[in-house]
Amino acid sequence: MEIVTLILAGLACALSLANLLRRPRGLSGEDLEKVRQDLLAEIRQTRQELSGGVAAGLQAANVQTEQKLESIRNTMEVRLNAMQAVTDRRLGEMRQTVDEKLQKTLEDRLQKSFGLVSQQLELVYKGLGEMRTLAAGVGDLKKVLSNVKTRGILGEVQLGAILEQILSPGQYAENVATVPGSAERVEFAVKLPGGEGGPVWLPIDAKFPQDAYAALLAAYDAADKAAVEAAAKELDKRVRGFGKDIRDKYLAPGHTTDFGVMFLPVEGLYAEVVRRGIAERLQREYKIVVAGPTTMAALLNSLQMGFKTLAIQKRSSEVWQVLGSVKAEFDTFGQALAQAQNRLNQASSELENLVGVRTRQIQRKLQQVTLLPGEEDGGANDSGKNPAAGPNTGY
Repeated sequence: MEIVTLILAGLACALSLANLLRRPRGLSGEDLEKVRQDLLAEIRQTRQELSGGVAAGLQAANVQTEQKLESIRNTMEVRLNAMQAVTDRRLGEMRQTVDEKLQKTLEDRLQKSFGLVSQQLELVYKGLGEMRTLAAGVGDLKKVLSNVKTRGILGEVQLGAILEQILSPGQYAENVATVPGSAERVEFAVKLPGGEGGPVWLPIDAKFPQDAYAALLAAYDAADKAAVEAAAKELDKRVRGFGKDIRDKYLAPGHTTDFGVMFLPVEGLYAEVVRRGIAERLQREYKIVVAGPTTMAALLNSLQMGFKTLAIQKRSSEVWQVLGSVKAEFDTFGQALAQAQNRLNQASSELENLVGVRTRQIQRKLQQVTLLPGEEDGGANDSGKNPAAGPNTGY
């Protein structure tokens, strides 16, 4: 601002000085002083006028600038409001779209979840029905197993199924009187090859001390050591009693093997008998082998392999007999073959005789037939005149 004022004052002084220079020369000192005073007064006035004009211009410029800024501010507010309205509208649309998609996704997932839950509930209901059926079956099984005779039949059926799967019908029999003169009959007996007196039987009897085994399991569940020991002693007593019965009723060495087999239809029972050493005592004291379902199958498979080995041995002797017969027949065949070869050689010589001698004789006969009668006589005379003459050499 001050620089502009100085510039304007300088311009005013220059104009005043120019005006003075245009005036005529010859002024006195007073006139010059007066001129100087007038010039200073004009400069002051000009400066004041310029200052007032500049101030007014600046004020007008400030007012105009403020008006423009206010206009720009208003325009910006309008535009910002419009942009905010557009943004709010778009955000609302986006929010609505997102809400719709989320609602749809949520509904779809809820439907799927409800569908899965319904399926699982159906499976649960089905499983509950099966559990009810199974519970009823378990109740029936308990009723069945509560009868000693029925337990025996259950073990017998299971043993029969194993024998039927592994052995052929001719390799075992049911309800066999293994001891001669005894009325006791074992449930199953495997027929082993014996001597001239007939087969040797391997008795197999199914036993199932279910009550003693159930008492032992209940004692285990109750974690009662005294009850476990008492139940184990009872199980030992029952199983050893079964082993003694099998030895006394079904074993007769010579007609049977010197050992018998006790079949236990439950793997857990068999494992308990083996773990407590009952099986070893039975084998040592009564020569009774204890077998569960798995070990029984392994035992029968071993017997089946033995049967096959015996069959191979029997068939091997027959094979040797057949080979001896083939050898004798082969010697006879060699002699017959030699005779046939001699006959073939004789026929070959006779054929050569026919082809050689007889062919030459036939050729001479045919040659005589082809000669003329004069040639035949001339030839005969010439041969009669000089029969000893040799061929004419021409010399």
